Amino acid sequence: MQPVSEFKSKSGLKRIYTAFLYSIDGFRAAWRNEHAFRQEVSVFVVGAVIALLLKVSAFEKLVLIGVLLLILIVELINSSIEAVVDRVSLERHPLSKNAKDFGSAAVLLTCLLAVATWSVVLYNRFI
Repeated sequence: MQPVSEFKSKSGLKRIYTAFLYSIDGFRAAWRNEHAFRQEVSVFVVGAVIALLLKVSAFEKLVLIGVLLLILIVELINSSIEAVVDRVSLERHPLSKNAKDFGSAAVLLTCLLAVATWSVVLYNRFI
């Protein structure tokens, strides 16, 4: 029989409620501890306001806001990877560097996707 973590979720409404609380804890920890996350939230807020004010279709607004939200999602995953690597060991190791660099590369690709998406939508609409 496989050992079961004491942190394994329960079923039913209590699970949904506790999962929500864990998510709020995650947002708070990211805001408090991750400078990049705070910067990206700022970009998200400004970008979302601009997207809502632009004279583009509702779908285009959704896409513009969605790619900015995707940056936050990938940044949270990247921060998770970094936290686990640091939890395992703070000593320098090539595999630890790879794990952190892979997460960073994922954030970069997501940012490039956002820039490309915004460029295409704005170019097609206004130029």
